[in-house]
Amino acid sequence: MAVVGGLVLSFAVFTLVGSWLLTQLDLPLDLLHWAGLVVLGVVGAGLIVPQLGQLIERPFARLTRGGQRADAGGFVLGLSLGLVFVPCAGPVLAAITTVGADHRYGFSSWLLTAAFAVGVAVPLLVFAVLGERLAEHMRQVRTRAVLVRRIAGAVLILTALAIGLNLTNGLQTALPGYTDALQNHIEGNSSALQALDQVKGLTPDGKLSTCVPSNPTLQKCGPAPAFAGIDQWLNTPGQRPLTIAGLRGKVVLVDFWTYSCINCQRSLPHVEAWYKAYAKDGLVVVGVHTPEFAFEHVASNVRAAAHQLGVHYPVAIDNGYDTWNAYQNNYWPAEYLIDASGQVRHIDYGEGGYSQTETFIRQLLVAAHPGLVLPGRTDVANRTPSQPDTPESYLGTYYASRSSPYDQSVIDGTMFHYTEPSPLPLNSYAWGGSWKIGAEAGTAGAHATLELNYQASDVYLVLGGKGTVRVAVNGHPGRTIQVRGIPRLYQLVGPTTFGQGALTLSVSPGVTAYDFTFG
Repeated sequence: MAVVGGLVLSFAVFTLVGSWLLTQLDLPLDLLHWAGLVVLGVVGAGLIVPQLGQLIERPFARLTRGGQRADAGGFVLGLSLGLVFVPCAGPVLAAITTVGADHRYGFSSWLLTAAFAVGVAVPLLVFAVLGERLAEHMRQVRTRAVLVRRIAGAVLILTALAIGLNLTNGLQTALPGYTDALQNHIEGNSSALQALDQVKGLTPDGKLSTCVPSNPTLQKCGPAPAFAGIDQWLNTPGQRPLTIAGLRGKVVLVDFWTYSCINCQRSLPHVEAWYKAYAKDGLVVVGVHTPEFAFEHVASNVRAAAHQLGVHYPVAIDNGYDTWNAYQNNYWPAEYLIDASGQVRHIDYGEGGYSQTETFIRQLLVAAHPGLVLPGRTDVANRTPSQPDTPESYLGTYYASRSSPYDQSVIDGTMFHYTEPSPLPLNSYAWGGSWKIGAEAGTAGAHATLELNYQASDVYLVLGGKGTVRVAVNGHPGRTIQVRGIPRLYQLVGPTTFGQGALTLSVSPGVTAYDFTFG
């Protein structure tokens, strides 16, 4: 309770007023973040060295009023954790951050912050209590308390170093956001968004608010708002500013992001791939970096994170939330697609929807430049978790442990004739006919087939070489894929409703199959 209490208190207070406090004291905006890391490391050292631990706890011991001193140490630990705690962003946290950035505090904003803090505390407290009770029943933990404390201290020090050196991004990006659907249901409904707009002092009277996010067709949402209140530009010639008016004739993708947001980190590879593929054909990507926390206001932090994450397109640092508010935005990430005449045509919030957004980008580019011949679609796996889809399935031997192939004896690097099993388990694939299986892919020979028992709405396969792939679903003939050119992602099934299906592919010789993905 002491750890969770300290965490929630520091996270809630400094999320709301941290940037204002640091500005008033004329201190660096990432000071609290680094202070939290320092305290985290010191507390870890205190667990390893008892004398140092007692020294740390002494100023807080009076707060416990006769309770155990460990409560005071736990409270200090919680305070430090709150300063480096970065949950996934949703509309509620976005509203709290917007109010804090604008320094517009009122009863509703404090109440919203307190409610959010309680929501954060409940699951943390449940896991903490369960862990504590488990430890009470472990004799080994009780008899080796000193060793356990030292191990915990080492873990805290390593954690502080990992966060400070940005070594946790890869792990966090790989972890799926299983609560996204629930979060969107609670925070993303129309009544909740209207209430949050009132907290932020916004009125939903702009044309953009009338557009339907993730609409299956292009819309006319009104003129794109101008970039407003941008502190600094990155990745532009001479760091000169861009303007919506100056980008007329171009197709523009405005992508709201912030570098510590894990949802953003999972979506960035798609945005970067679009920039690389279509920039020469008239696409301009502008990443509007609107920070969640004080340390994300620091331009050097944003610049370093952009370099680390591979962001090479223009970035607008929107520390004052002026552009965010102009677009009436509520999410990280959020995408606004603008046509060559300066009209917003598509809005998408959160992860996913990449295939649809890319389709619209291609449509608007061709509309702006009739006769334009575009390159093939980009090939970035969609790692957005939403339903219990079949996991991504690599067909080469190198990544076989990450997939669910049927237990066939595969002859590596040699053309071999395989026999299809029957029945095939769910979420598994199997080879049939002649295939040469390599480290990354399988190349078809005579009478080659590939079977897959899946559950998803859409099925994609990365294919290369030259030839055809005939698709059958549950025994019924489907589309025929013409494969040519460099390997890229092809859609085999969908869009359909989510369900289970048996897929059979008849593959002509010379076609190479790399990787099944699902949506």
